[in-house]
Amino acid sequence: MSFFSQSFAAAFELIWRLDAELLNIVLVSLSVSGLATTAASLVGIPAGFFLAYSNLPGRRIYITLLNTLLALPTVVIGLFVYMFISRRGLFGSLGLLYTQKAIIIGQFILIVPLVTALTIAAISRVDERYRSTAKTLGANAWQTALVVLREARFGIAAAVISAFGRVISEIGISMMLGGNIKGYTRTMTTAMALEYDKGSFTLAIALGLVLMSLSLLVNIVFQIVQGRSRAR
Repeated sequence: MSFFSQSFAAAFELIWRLDAELLNIVLVSLSVSGLATTAASLVGIPAGFFLAYSNLPGRRIYITLLNTLLALPTVVIGLFVYMFISRRGLFGSLGLLYTQKAIIIGQFILIVPLVTALTIAAISRVDERYRSTAKTLGANAWQTALVVLREARFGIAAAVISAFGRVISEIGISMMLGGNIKGYTRTMTTAMALEYDKGSFTLAIALGLVLMSLSLLVNIVFQIVQGRSRAR
């Protein structure tokens, strides 16, 4: 049996018997990425709604800056956050560096622009007649906002799913802010990089298969939600 076949066979065995180290790494990744996505959604969805409908001075400038942040490299975010939370940084006394909280902060910064921009796009596609009808029927501003959000729910759900898919597969922020500590801040991507450097491919391949499966699942859900959004 070739080295390639042996590595894949051993990787499938790790997954099949639910190896403890493998499970821990996957759970850490899901935990930090899930919390970062939740926090980004709580901020990005209201911000997107506000920017979509407000008459804020310089609104176009804010949206342009927002779209620019979509292309911000993860290592740049990691570097700036590191400067703030390192021992000599402004928030160094909080002891955040090389913790899961540091990874969550970095990932949050990474995907807030994405959630906000996609929320703006989703809300902008809602027919203006929904707002007009709601107001005509006596709805207040809050009730009108709920009507619009309901109509844009599939697009907003797609934004959240896309954001999760973005952070679950990133490596720069996790490596720079988490430190790749075994059993604590080691994510799937950082563990794969470490195993590659060690020349040990079994765990790396197993994690790669899990990550690809998760990415496939996220994309399938994204396509289903996006398809429902377009069908409305």
